[in-house]
This record gives sequence, C-alpha cells and structure tokens, in this order.
Amino acid sequence: MFSVFKKKPRAYSKIENHIFGIITELLKIGATDINCDELGGKYYLSNEEQHFRVTIFSNESVIRLTNTRDSVAEKYDKFFVENVLKAVKEEKHRRMELVCDSITNSIEKMAERLHNVLIESNEEEVKKSKDEEDAYLKSV
Repeated sequence: MFSVFKKKPRAYSKIENHIFGIITELLKIGATDINCDELGGKYYLSNEEQHFRVTIFSNESVIRLTNTRDSVAEKYDKFFVENVLKAVKEEKHRRMELVCDSITNSIEKMAERLHNVLIESNEEEVKKSKDEEDAYLKSV
C-alpha cells in the first residue's frame, strides 16, 4: 500500500557522477587535507600533489573544483550536495578516529612504561632494604 508513495532514489546526472567520483578519489588519498568551517557551512579539500582544491558551500549547494588548468563552481541539487558532504564528513571522522587511537596507544605505552619502571624501582628498594637488614643481622 505504501510502496506507491515511496520515492525512488534519485539518480545522479553524468556531471554529478564525475564530481562525486573526483571527491571520493581525493578522499582516498591520505595527503588530501580536509578542513571545514561548520558554522559557515564550508568544507575544503586540498591535495597539493594532485594540484586539486574543492570547496563545498553547503548552505548554497555549490561545489567549486579547481586544479592547475580548470576551475568551475556550480550549484547542484541539495540531495547531491548532502551526499557529497556525508562522504567528506565520514572520511574526516575516520581520520579523527585514527588520530585518537594513535594518541590512546601512545598514552597506554607511556603508562605501561612508567608502571614497569615503578615496579622495578620498588623491587630494587625492597631488595636493598632486605640486604641492609641481612647485613645488620650478621653484624649483631
């Protein structure tokens, strides 16, 4: 009954497919910087090696692509721009998780090292005290 009212997913145009492909390929490259001004609704991708820059103006549904030869800024369907932003945000989140995991691992290693140093230091203190006590008992 409700299937009549169900919207079919909107297919991308050829241009949108290419734009989405360019952006997702840039996101796959670790050297691509992802920056954003969430209050202004602007997202920036920059890859110096590929000489590529992408600016997404989410409030206006405009995407600007620039490389050394070409530059184009066009208004796209809001649905399309939201999907592009979803891909950008997911990659940004994934990268942030990698950084957080790296920081957590570093802290864990540091804490383990400090813990082991403290255990060794305490064991040496106990041994030193026992040796001093044994020496005292022998002298008495």
